[in-house]
Amino acid sequence: MSTFLMNSAVSSAVVASPNNELRRQVLESLRAMDCAVQEARGGAEALAKLEAGACQALLVDNWLPDLDVTELLNIVKARHPHVKIVVIETGSAKTAAFNVEVWDHGVGWNKVAEAGPKLREGYSEIIEALPRTASSDAGPAVEPLPGMIGVSQAMRNVYRLARLVALRSTTVLLTGETGTGKELVAKAIHLLSPRQKQPFITVNCAAIPESLLESELFGYARGAFTGAFQSRIGRIHAAHGGTLFLDEVGDLPMSMQAKLLRFLQEGEVQRLGGQDIVRVDVRVIAATNAQLARRVAEKAFREDLYYRIAAFPIDLVPLRQRPEDILTLGSRFLSEFCQESGGVQKTISDGACNALHKHTWPGNVRELRHVMERAFILSEDQRDVRAVHISLQTPWQ
Repeated sequence: MSTFLMNSAVSSAVVASPNNELRRQVLESLRAMDCAVQEARGGAEALAKLEAGACQALLVDNWLPDLDVTELLNIVKARHPHVKIVVIETGSAKTAAFNVEVWDHGVGWNKVAEAGPKLREGYSEIIEALPRTASSDAGPAVEPLPGMIGVSQAMRNVYRLARLVALRSTTVLLTGETGTGKELVAKAIHLLSPRQKQPFITVNCAAIPESLLESELFGYARGAFTGAFQSRIGRIHAAHGGTLFLDEVGDLPMSMQAKLLRFLQEGEVQRLGGQDIVRVDVRVIAATNAQLARRVAEKAFREDLYYRIAAFPIDLVPLRQRPEDILTLGSRFLSEFCQESGGVQKTISDGACNALHKHTWPGNVRELRHVMERAFILSEDQRDVRAVHISLQTPWQ
């Protein structure tokens, strides 16, 4: 077997063959290995999938119904020189015997397997022949965070950083576009931390009016303002022993930024209208979709507060920059909707896959979930979600 297969993991692949059994077995095995894999019945479909997103491998039958395989391979080698090519030379339909050859750029063709007389007994050789991403590049395998999925390198980096910081009380800043899953990461860090049995309190800094924000965060004493008939602790105090998640922290008004900075420095809170100062043990995780460095330069966000909350930044990459996660997430969402309805499990057709990969996903994972929910409803009793069921036009277009 080729040496590049040692100590490595499959990343992503396109499997192109008119042989349904071959495609099915390879797809099942790769997906069980958490590989982002797509199938194509012909060469044109395979090229479309390679054009749609990042892919490390093309596994192709030596006979295709629409394109000459040699012509296809020449196109792939010219347009996608980084893609390793695995050609399966199938035998007769009765024996289902095959040989496996790998095209490695700079090396050429390398015959790596001569599998046995039955596809069922020999298809594992195909899996082993697929090009791999070396462990030195991809880093050690990292288990996804609770409640999250994704196989891309960008998400593996998020999993690794979150697990590294979870055991500490370091303040974390989560950045990324709307819908990338910042709150899910915050909850996962809390669940993986020693504070997991203590409160997880969320404050949406953009949703609370400025006039109420101080009393919400710090609480208030009886008589502090009209209508304050009894004292109340704030959300910071309510998070004592646990985690305070400050969502959209970039929208904090300047007056509150100074008060929040003092709390982060001293670990103390004083209720509005009160005299007592209370020490609290709270781990803070902040999140924003704003460019905080730019807001600091514009004097809209305090520089000292920025450095205080950005002690350990984690950036969540938008979905359009990690296309290998689109099908993984879409399939998971579709499976969840099928389970909730109690109906049969549906699959995503090739046409629907192409539509999903061509979209830019301005709403990121949140948008993808809504698209798959609508597609599930529109597909009714059909077993496949098709391209016609995928609605991707945004309301302002």
